[in-house]
Amino acid sequence: MKIIATDLPEVVLIEPQVFMDQRGYFFETYQYQRYSDLGVGLEFVQDNLSYSHKGVIRGLHYQLQKPQGKLVMALQGEIVDVVVDIRQGSPYFGKWVKHLLSSDNHHQLYVPPGFAHGFAVLSDTAIVQYKVSDYYNPGDEYGIIWNDPDLAIDWPVSTGLLSDKDQKFPNLKNVPPDQLPKKSNF
Repeated sequence: MKIIATDLPEVVLIEPQVFMDQRGYFFETYQYQRYSDLGVGLEFVQDNLSYSHKGVIRGLHYQLQKPQGKLVMALQGEIVDVVVDIRQGSPYFGKWVKHLLSSDNHHQLYVPPGFAHGFAVLSDTAIVQYKVSDYYNPGDEYGIIWNDPDLAIDWPVSTGLLSDKDQKFPNLKNVPPDQLPKKSNF
């Protein structure tokens, strides 16, 4: 397994060791001790799965009371995964990274608690699995609009298919401070 640093020091790209032969391939998608030794030591309590069509954008989502760390991978298809540091007091506040996750490269992206997360689907369809470190709480859903001009995220699509909820998220500069995580909490 290989850890690849990103421009956000706490966000890491994971390249698992894939064993291939004439039958296909095998790899571990998660093993607590090995991941913990590499700095991804959260205990994951829930697995989520999404199925999306080409052009769908999900996010940018985050939680406050029960912030979720996430371990994201594309089981089928190809996505561009985006992570934004929105923690007040962080020297990286408003900075973002993006990485291609696909069923061909088997990469995983670790998103720490306190960061906003989203993705855009590039293939005809995509199945995305992500482990989370806290349980879903519908009263703890927050977000930043995907195309915030101040963030200037270099998305691979100019328009996207979004949920009604995701279309109504504010720009980061319009989020009240009490609705943003604080770096000191993480």
